Amino acid sequence: MAGPTALAVYALRLGPGEELVTSLLKFVEDKKLKAPFVMTCVGSLNRATLRLANATAWNTNKIIHLNERFEIVSLVGTLNKAPHLHICLSDKDGKTVGGHVISDLEVFTTVEVVIGECAGLQFTREMDDRTGFPELVISSSSEKA
Repeated sequence: MAGPTALAVYALRLGPGEELVTSLLKFVEDKKLKAPFVMTCVGSLNRATLRLANATAWNTNKIIHLNERFEIVSLVGTLNKAPHLHICLSDKDGKTVGGHVISDLEVFTTVEVVIGECAGLQFTREMDDRTGFPELVISSSSEKA
């Protein structure tokens, strides 16, 4: 656990056809952010691939491919090189679905994202044998130059 840090805030807007995760990772790389996270996100998507809650590293058959228009109700998570993002989407009837973002978040009309960064920290991932997934490691940015 880390102590108090300064916070920087960034905002960006994506347009039709852009892939959300790819665009976020490019933004993070271009800005050289070390401990970025999603503060808020609204917009719409045409497509998404999600892993559902009861999937494990050893049982990945709980992946769904969505190919219809959705509103983004929420997007949260960290944005290091191996991002850990969860999303909640609502369909044309207001029914929601959510899960761990795998890929294919294609923007329908627009996506507006506000990104925060914890100055002085660095987010990385290391494999955790207990979970079978690469898990978040938080360090001082001066520790991992």
